Amino acid sequence: MIIILDPRSHLPLWEQIVLQTKEQMLRKILVNGDKLPSVRELATTLVINPNTVSRAYQELERTGVIETIRGKGTFVIGLTKETVSTDTLLKYKNKLSNLLIDCLTDGVEEEEIMNWVKEFYSNKGAE
Repeated sequence: MIIILDPRSHLPLWEQIVLQTKEQMLRKILVNGDKLPSVRELATTLVINPNTVSRAYQELERTGVIETIRGKGTFVIGLTKETVSTDTLLKYKNKLSNLLIDCLTDGVEEEEIMNWVKEFYSNKGAE
């Protein structure tokens, strides 16, 4: 698990940890059953207050992404559509819409865009 915090970001540090953890799960860097560093270990690595990491882990656990087993550690249990908020989905829909408008404005045909999407998803399954 690699987390890189940006102190200049408008997002709080705990939220950056949450988002980067979910991104690593989507990219299959973290998979179901992987053990995450303890709160103290991650706080030491990131040189931040353990309460910040604890808040991130609490949010990830609240949304059903990780599970803490007393005495054993914290483990990845999955990322489902339900764990992605409506606001997040809307944000990505808007980003995708803007990208599609740019592509169409620059003359990229719809068929080419659809080929890119199919290629992306066929490669995603090979990872």
